[in-house]
Amino acid sequence: MYIEQAYKGLSEGWRYILGILGVLFVWQIIAAIPLIAALALKDGGMSAMISGDIGRMSLVLGSNLFLFLMLLTFAIALISIFVFVKYLHKQSLTSLTTSRKKVDFKRVWFAFFLWSAISVGFIFLDIWLSPEDYEFNFKPVPFIVLAIVAVFMIPLQTSMEEYFMRGYMMQGLGTMTKNKWFPLVFTSLLFGLLHIMNPEVEKLGYGILVFYIGTGFFLGIITLMDEGLELALGFHAANNLTTALLVTADWTAFQTDSLYRDISDPVLGWDILVPVLVVFPILLILFSKKYKWTNWKEKLAGKVVSREEFLNTEKEEIVQH
Repeated sequence: MYIEQAYKGLSEGWRYILGILGVLFVWQIIAAIPLIAALALKDGGMSAMISGDIGRMSLVLGSNLFLFLMLLTFAIALISIFVFVKYLHKQSLTSLTTSRKKVDFKRVWFAFFLWSAISVGFIFLDIWLSPEDYEFNFKPVPFIVLAIVAVFMIPLQTSMEEYFMRGYMMQGLGTMTKNKWFPLVFTSLLFGLLHIMNPEVEKLGYGILVFYIGTGFFLGIITLMDEGLELALGFHAANNLTTALLVTADWTAFQTDSLYRDISDPVLGWDILVPVLVVFPILLILFSKKYKWTNWKEKLAGKVVSREEFLNTEKEEIVQH
């Protein structure tokens, strides 16, 4: 009962509306002040920011400083989520994270290392198959700085997205609508559409949103089926971290001093569907076997019980133990 964990705090609808608006304000306004200030102090910085040109902003500040300040906005927003959950909802971080008694970090690490291995494998396979599309970009000092920034900050960025989308919004929408399919569909579509301003969309077209929305559904499904955020937290961190460290391009959201640069002229093809239609389903089967998932229909599209029913069930379990 992951969504029903919201009942362990104050779960009135107005609290979630206020909290979501509050997080968005902190994320988009307050947390952006350091980045805006840094750009304002550099020639051409403000014009780059106004145009929304990530490449120019990265060039003006330097890729590592820009990456740090961009990721800092997510870190500050993550803190704001925890603050709203604790003081507005009187809910514990554990119940926001999982339906288990405590957070299962083994699940986080399993998903992290599994997807890291798969991602690294796919990246180097593509480099081997199409070496003309890549340029070795290793520069020791910038790469070490990148690695430090990425290892410490990217997990905060991905955790913010997971706690906000699959955690806070999933629980809030579920308790308000009293079903599971709506928060799954809504947060998955929103997750995909929030990437619409990424330079990849401008370069490849709106078809790339199929990948982002598909990823949103995958993360939402594993959250509901596994009754917690642990697998999604590990997967998302691995995905962004391996990308930032291994490959960059002039047309991606993460423009870093990575090991390789993709110098090809990108084209949207059928390969964008491979993760969504092949890799993610295989991962779902693997996770389901490992963690013995059952009752898919109920967990993904069933009803969310009332607060009274949930609390009564909790009391019965306490008495039985």
